[in-house]
Amino acid sequence: MKKYKIGALVFLLTLLCFFNFALAKDNTFPLLSKVIYLDPGHGGADSGAFYKNVKESDLNLAIVNKVMNLLRKDGAIVYLTRYGDYDLAVSNAWNRKRSDLSRRANIINRSDCDLYLSIHLNAEDSGTLHGAEVYYDTINPDNKAIAEIFQKEFKKHLNTDRDYKENSTKYLQRRVSRPGVLLEVGFLSNASERALLKSDTYQNKIASVIREATIIYFSS
Repeated sequence: MKKYKIGALVFLLTLLCFFNFALAKDNTFPLLSKVIYLDPGHGGADSGAFYKNVKESDLNLAIVNKVMNLLRKDGAIVYLTRYGDYDLAVSNAWNRKRSDLSRRANIINRSDCDLYLSIHLNAEDSGTLHGAEVYYDTINPDNKAIAEIFQKEFKKHLNTDRDYKENSTKYLQRRVSRPGVLLEVGFLSNASERALLKSDTYQNKIASVIREATIIYFSS
């Protein structure tokens, strides 16, 4: 009889540990063990859009670092394609931009990650357009659903009426087979939005929205 009681106790303890783990995964660590690659666009000699001494590459990295910290707190394993102000091109590349993008794509594909997010800022000549938007490539069947989720969260929290778009002309996106999208989180060419994008408060808000959309994607 004593042996059966011990066995029952062990079973109950195991069951309790399982439920505690499941609860922690769902509530405390909603992204537990998910591998996510974040790609801060541009870097080094390639600053991307440049307005009033504000470099897109710097803001991309600042926002990505905030996203990385939030996702890691949720239990995700997060990597960046770059951690500083540099590109990934090989030193003797005849086309430095293409070499940089090709290496980023290869790194993400080899990682076998669950999700990648390439983060950029938009720009256009008139300076009137504003708002965050999402681009996806059909190379991965999940990409459209990811784009829809992120655009919905952008509309809800970032004062944008823009829509997600299919775009198969982006060099990086059409070469990455892992699920993921390109996030253009604002227009650097718009003076009002540029002021927001430079602020730590708004960068934190963008990072929080990206975190929420990521959780929604993995829970859907």
